[in-house]
Parts: sequence; C-alpha cells; structure tokens
Amino acid sequence: MRRAVCSGSYDPATNGHLDIIERAAKLFDEVVVAVGVNKSKKGLFTVEERMDMLREITAKLPNVRVDSWQGLLVDYCRENDIVAVAKGLRSVSDFDYELQMAQMNRELTGLETLLMANNPAYGFVSSSLVKEVAALGGDIEHLVPPIVFKRLMEKYSERG
Repeated sequence: MRRAVCSGSYDPATNGHLDIIERAAKLFDEVVVAVGVNKSKKGLFTVEERMDMLREITAKLPNVRVDSWQGLLVDYCRENDIVAVAKGLRSVSDFDYELQMAQMNRELTGLETLLMANNPAYGFVSSSLVKEVAALGGDIEHLVPPIVFKRLMEKYSERG
C-alpha cells in the first residue's frame, strides 16, 4: 500500500486544503491528513476540533484518514510507512519554503515530496487570512467547507 501524508496546521482547513487532499487521494492508496501539534502555538481551534472538522470534510473519501503528529514529520512517516508528502503550492514563496523542506526530508530519510500546483480559485486563500477576514465580519463562506464556516462563525460569536 502506498501512503502519502498531507500535513499542516489546518487552523482552519480551507477549500484549498481540501482540493489538495482530494487530488492526493486519487494518486495514493491511502492519504493521512496529519494535523501538526505545536504546544508553543495557540491556535483558534484545538487540535481535536481541527481533526473533527477534517474527519467530517473527508468522510466521503474512503482512503483518507485523519491523525495528528508532533515532532519531525519524517519520523511520523517512517513510523506509519508513509512514502510521500503531498503539499499544495499557491505562490513562489510557498515553493521556496516547500522545496527547502522537501530537500531536508529527503536528506534525512529519503521521504519524497509531491508539490502540487493549487487550483487557481484558491491561490490567495490561507488559514490565517480566512481567520482575519472572518474575525472582521467578511464573507468567507465560499472559501471553506461548510462545517468550517459554521465553526468559525460560532468561535467569533463567542468572542463577541
């Protein structure tokens, strides 16, 4: 079985994330959507909330499962028999960063990275921008899956 990982913070997941996950699911036998745990960072959503939303978002994809990891991604991949990382690229700055990570991961363990050009409809979409616009009352409904939109609206209404 050939497994790939789509790793990220997913705080929150966007339609751009979902696009990459769906496309990777067509290329690999199994795709693990891995939410990174960084205890020094305070996210809008807890890791558990992110994982719950991702499970709902990917429920229609039978070869996708959701997990979390902490530490080096290459260690997680080795422990879970994952042969590749699938990452989306929105811009040249994404490419610069992801290429450096891909080269380091390959040097450390031979882990391959598939850099996928994003769907142009989501080229400007990032989790941080979605949160910022949502917090200021902007319309982000078309940029995120329905469950994410609902949870964002709940979070920001709690904050007043």
